[in-house]
Amino acid sequence: MFKNHKIFKTTFAGRELTVETGKTCELSNGSCWVTYGETVVMTNVAASEKPREGIDFFPLAVDFEERLYSAGKIPGGFLKREGRPSEKAVLTSRVVDRPIRPLFPKDMRNDVVVVMTVLAVDPDCSPEIAGMLGASIALSISDIPWNGPIGGISVGLVDGEIILMPNAQQRLKSDLNLTVASSKEKVVMIEAGANEVPDDVMLQAINKGHEEIARVIIPFINDITAQIGKKKSEFQAVAVNPDMYSQISDFAIEKIRHALDTDDKNIREERLNPVKDEIHEKFSTTYPEQAAMIDECIYKMQKQVVRQWLLDGKRVDGRKLDEIRPLSSEVGLLPRVHGSGLFTRGQTQVLTVTTLGPVSDSQRIDGLDEEESKRYMHHYNFPSYSVGEARASRGPGRREIGHGALAERALEPVIPSVEEFPYAIRLVSEILSSNGSTSQGAICGSTLALMDAGVPIKAPVAGISCGLITEGERWMTMIDIQGVEDFFGDMDFKVGGTHKGITAIQMDLKIDGLTPEIIKEAIETTHKARIYILDEVMLKAIEKPRSSVNKYAPKMMNTKVPVDKIREVIGSGGKVIQKLCADYDVKIDLDDDGNVYICGSDLEKAQACIETIQAIVMVPEIGSIYKGKVVRVTGFGAFVEFAPGKEGMVHISELENRRIEKVEDICNLGDQIIVKIIKIDNQGKIGLSRKEALADIEKKKKEANA
Repeated sequence: MFKNHKIFKTTFAGRELTVETGKTCELSNGSCWVTYGETVVMTNVAASEKPREGIDFFPLAVDFEERLYSAGKIPGGFLKREGRPSEKAVLTSRVVDRPIRPLFPKDMRNDVVVVMTVLAVDPDCSPEIAGMLGASIALSISDIPWNGPIGGISVGLVDGEIILMPNAQQRLKSDLNLTVASSKEKVVMIEAGANEVPDDVMLQAINKGHEEIARVIIPFINDITAQIGKKKSEFQAVAVNPDMYSQISDFAIEKIRHALDTDDKNIREERLNPVKDEIHEKFSTTYPEQAAMIDECIYKMQKQVVRQWLLDGKRVDGRKLDEIRPLSSEVGLLPRVHGSGLFTRGQTQVLTVTTLGPVSDSQRIDGLDEEESKRYMHHYNFPSYSVGEARASRGPGRREIGHGALAERALEPVIPSVEEFPYAIRLVSEILSSNGSTSQGAICGSTLALMDAGVPIKAPVAGISCGLITEGERWMTMIDIQGVEDFFGDMDFKVGGTHKGITAIQMDLKIDGLTPEIIKEAIETTHKARIYILDEVMLKAIEKPRSSVNKYAPKMMNTKVPVDKIREVIGSGGKVIQKLCADYDVKIDLDDDGNVYICGSDLEKAQACIETIQAIVMVPEIGSIYKGKVVRVTGFGAFVEFAPGKEGMVHISELENRRIEKVEDICNLGDQIIVKIIKIDNQGKIGLSRKEALADIEKKKKEANA
């Protein structure tokens, strides 16, 4: 029935990888199902027949679509269906977009859409890599112009050993979560979260991932393409008229040089705007109805000037290639918030604010992963005024989500465990001014804000970016790229880390890949820079985390109770835990493992609450002395609650060391009295004695005074 149905198989990192084509989605330009383990991802690519008019960019859309049925889940919420993409889906879309985008023709303006739909998930085989491979295969076999293929791989580091495509158990123990995408010769994308991994180990992991892709994946995709690939279609190129560019360049190139030659972004724009107006005024009659092409010429002139300067060792703002812009750090800027830090690098400025809350404030996650919540969150806001533009805010887009996730990933290895610091932690980075590498500024601002809030982070983290300019075989890197160098350069290589090692990497490219030599130099350059930022700037603003949390932060304490005692802490219908919250003015979170988190504004009340909980779950022992409350009086004795939910009886003969006529002679309902456990029968009934408790206390006093 399916005459074009084909199945291709190979072994990738020790598991079978299967690609199936020709059975479904026959109207797509290219389609395939990728199966790895029991993970299945369907990828489809489509392109418009005609270019989109009036745009100066390549309109590529990459979507990673999570279907919760793939993990055997029903979506939460009222509608019970998938809504907007999860943060993980957005990040995966970006990870796939970055390596495939530079390989499309630069002058192509046809819409291209890549859709990866997750159909089944095997926890040992995460679907992100299967999606990336599917995108590469679907584009390669389609008629869409694309200079692929590329392959992707995940790399872990378990007990010092580099692991390719680690399974779920290995990922839990791994000190490295690295994704590498590459062609046969060059690395085209790096995304990493790491637990302070040394530079040389990171390089080994990147190279090992690249070697596996070049050995297995690239030949595999090339073979598939050779068998079933379509002929690439022609497209209407949007190319600049050489005569037009020559005339405009002769007229304005020197004016462009003068406009760009400043370290102030505002001055640069003030100089460029009248030059642009002058160019349009002069050439609009010569080239009528070609305003967009004139703008393209202006863009090309700026790019030519900046790149030539960099190749000659000159930077737009006059810095040396290894020189960082002026830096400053401040903490404690805002009253009443729990922690704040302001980090400034040149005209890039980030304000980060820390908020601490009870563990129950952790974010709930409704996705394909087994992770259901996270207590450490970082959010990144990029308002239009930060780049001098007037645009209404529309909430975080993919860029904001990606930058926030990068900063979150960089700090995650140094965040204390919930046992060490029983708080939910939220960081918000407000980009106040942007002229390059705001995500790395957010890393620095986050470290400052965390330490100002008294969060006992394991080590301070700084972030910095490295740029690249290439010309044929010639290349050079430069540290701390500003906006114009990022815009016209070939690479943005971002690295976050501590003194000890790397915690995060994100690499964006505009060329077809990097050699191992370039990657090594970028890592070495950023290493020196981040140590300088830490020692000379950040740690001079605040040397270490404050000794205690801010006075306005909630006070958190934690304890642990046996799992079989959880019901006693909660009580029938929640009565016990509700009473504890009311009596001590606290909020209590209790998980299935017996961890108890107490949140309150008064530290003494929180401590008293913990002592009460410990009393609830304690196993009564003969000889223990307590202060209890009389809850019932009878003719033969008094019933005393000596711990929440635990009571015993003091027989009238055990109330006093002399004969008394009635219980009320010694105590009444509601009185607080000292009691000692003197017996526990086979049914668990507890006998108490007030007279023995008083005698023991008096004896201890005499011994202390002797």
